[in-house]
Amino acid sequence: MEQQNSINSQQQTTGFMKQPPDMVSVKDSLYLTDMLSWNLIAIKKAHFFAAQCTDPQVINALTRCGQMHQRHYDTILSHLDPNQQQNQQQQFQ
Repeated sequence: MEQQNSINSQQQTTGFMKQPPDMVSVKDSLYLTDMLSWNLIAIKKAHFFAAQCTDPQVINALTRCGQMHQRHYDTILSHLDPNQQQNQQQQFQ
């Protein structure tokens, strides 16, 4: 309980968590799933509409949009992969 209060006080003073919690709640898990789904849908839509277009500027914009959502998707996945987190921590030590 004291640890939770400590985390809450850190969060209130800085506005963000300095270290992620040890476990992910069900609500957080569902939100992460939603974020991955939103980005995947955006990637697919950008690819689909880019294939339908004939204007090179629109194709370029849609391609960049799809790439941005792909980066977001990959970033979220990298945060969820425990092996990736261990590798990153070892690099900084």
